[in-house]
Amino acid sequence: MTRLLAFLATLFLLVPAPAQAWWEYGHETVGAIAYRNVTPKARTAIDALLSKGRLLETPTCPVNTIELASYWPDCAKELGLRFSYAYSWHYQNVDICKPFDLKAACRDGNCVSAQVDRNLKLLKDKSVPERERLMALVFLVHFVGDLHQPLHAGDKSDLGGNRARAAYGDFVTQRLNLHAIWDGYLAERAISTPPPLVRIYSAEERAAMNGGTTEDWSRESWQVARDTVYASAYGGDPCTGPAQERSKLSNETIETLIQPLRLQVERGGLRLARLLDEALG
Repeated sequence: MTRLLAFLATLFLLVPAPAQAWWEYGHETVGAIAYRNVTPKARTAIDALLSKGRLLETPTCPVNTIELASYWPDCAKELGLRFSYAYSWHYQNVDICKPFDLKAACRDGNCVSAQVDRNLKLLKDKSVPERERLMALVFLVHFVGDLHQPLHAGDKSDLGGNRARAAYGDFVTQRLNLHAIWDGYLAERAISTPPPLVRIYSAEERAAMNGGTTEDWSRESWQVARDTVYASAYGGDPCTGPAQERSKLSNETIETLIQPLRLQVERGGLRLARLLDEALG
């Protein structure tokens, strides 16, 4: 067991920083679900835009598939000042211990839900230059995924769980926090749990999940953050209990979180499909 934990700790040092929501696997899965469930016309338009990836002039961050495109906005963070203006677009810190208030967390449109709406409008508008529509597409794919990562929608004055130290089952390290668990370790386990999430969904399934507005989705993700993410980490109401130096997600608790996380990925994928059909289909 000691050797196993040492190996896992080594792997942890090699993975991306937790600022990248869903890491690669989560974003790729949201994008792949959407791609499988859009209309043929929308899929053709998506492919046509992605084939123009050279217009972005980011050779180290390609976008020639929906999976690569879904991760481009995180990859572009590594390009320094070129895309630093977009950093605050990936999240919205809405306090889970106060009544839901999206406006206060989204001043001047610098938050993820406002950028979903903005990039949808740009993608729809065929008078917009092709390069900007391509960038709108990759931002839209990514930001819908971000919005459905609960810790990018709900916050407890801890940078969406980045400052909340946590243990994941038997995996304990000083660097591990609640955000990283939901971004990567739990996300990868949940998405990998059968049955596969990337498939063609029925009309009934799509209708049950893809309705609403970005504000509706924001409120829903905020509630998941409050009632599932933080409640499971704090062992109850996260807003009334004493502050904890470190929370622990037991193996039994982790099992109960797999389905809620899978549902968030499904919602993100099917809602993205609806938006892409609206813009391109």
